Amino acid sequence: MKNAMKHAILGLLLLAVSFNSFGQDKEKTSYVLITNATVFDGVNEKLMEDTDILIENNLIKDIGKNLKAPKGAEVIDVTGKTLLPGFIDAHTHLALHSEVDYLIYSAPEGYMGAKAATNATQMLMRGFTTVRDIGGPTIGLKMAIDEGAVIGPRILPAGKMISQSAGHGDFNARQINWSQYFAGQIDPAYIRGWTTIADGIAEVQKATRETLRSGASQIKIMGSGSILGAHDPLDVTEYTIEELKAIVKEADKWGTYCGIHAYTSESVMNAINAGVQSIEHGLFASEEAFKLMKEKDVFFSTQFMAFSSTPEEAGMNEVAAPKYLLAKEGADNGYRLSKKVGVKMAFGTDLVGGLDMNTYQPQEFVARLKYYTPYEILVQATSLNAELLERSGKRHPYQEGSLGVVKEGAYADIVVVDGNPLKDLTLLVEPDKNIKLIMKDGKVYKNTLN
Repeated sequence: MKNAMKHAILGLLLLAVSFNSFGQDKEKTSYVLITNATVFDGVNEKLMEDTDILIENNLIKDIGKNLKAPKGAEVIDVTGKTLLPGFIDAHTHLALHSEVDYLIYSAPEGYMGAKAATNATQMLMRGFTTVRDIGGPTIGLKMAIDEGAVIGPRILPAGKMISQSAGHGDFNARQINWSQYFAGQIDPAYIRGWTTIADGIAEVQKATRETLRSGASQIKIMGSGSILGAHDPLDVTEYTIEELKAIVKEADKWGTYCGIHAYTSESVMNAINAGVQSIEHGLFASEEAFKLMKEKDVFFSTQFMAFSSTPEEAGMNEVAAPKYLLAKEGADNGYRLSKKVGVKMAFGTDLVGGLDMNTYQPQEFVARLKYYTPYEILVQATSLNAELLERSGKRHPYQEGSLGVVKEGAYADIVVVDGNPLKDLTLLVEPDKNIKLIMKDGKVYKNTLN
């Protein structure tokens, strides 16, 4: 009996040692040493020449000259190339990859998810290692990417957009003149993860709580009329300031913030006074509104490339085309005033409607050149966007390292470009040709250096 007990104990000890060894193998430290880089760190205009970067697992461990490669390290020589932080897009809708009504009412969910995954993979391969997905059913996609099941960028998802009845998030057909709420029906846009229609303080509080419960990093509010909306003319201001304050308060309880779709100056002013921290679009905002934006340290997240096309090129239908032209007329005024006042400008694209539309994402870099220098644009797409993402606070899903910068302790999210984008930003328009290396979280996803 004693011998049997001894054998049993010995077997358990051997099993424990075996599992412990297996765990140690899985947790084995990996190193990558990138040598001879010309580094743009995401903050400073002056580049660091002939610089080495040592990456330990998923973080940058050391930056300097003539660093020694640890035993077993992979060494990547990038002589003559420019190394930058991975780019951040602050306004994406990864799941809006087809015609909107079809996606909301008809498309099989597997189809929606598969194409969103393809969209995410293609975005990473353009050098965008992080995105703020500012509305739609992408929380599951984020989870799959984080688990390694799908290749794509880091995602900070907003989940369901919160809209009033007849707001930008109310996708019911115009001819339906009754409310799904009062008719006792459930809106497919809600069931499928697109929007929540909420009116009044109690409803917007519940909608915000539900969205945060689902895993949103921040809240997206629909605060004014839109170009693509079925019901809402572009000049309409949506939600009262009391409703907006109620949403902001709920988000604040969760340690995060709200961004808002807002075109009219009134909607922008209401949002800022309610405590919203990110204005999406905002093209009709007055100089007074931009001054308030700067005073309250609110980000302006607008798009340049999206309003440099014709309605046909932008994929607008007959209802949206006139509203698109109206927004395009106001765009220059919004760009000019925001630059004059000096608000914090995020870098985002808001490309929807098809995977082919998202191929224009890198065009955003050059579309901004009329108003900003290459250096300013690259800061917007890296460290400044990272600052915006940090406003997710406790709900920020990536807190192990810094994003948008090349520094010790930052995530190893890196792109290497053949040439110097600070001198020639058009290099980024052709990522297949000019981006030679893409790394996210210390893992190389593209390497065509040789």
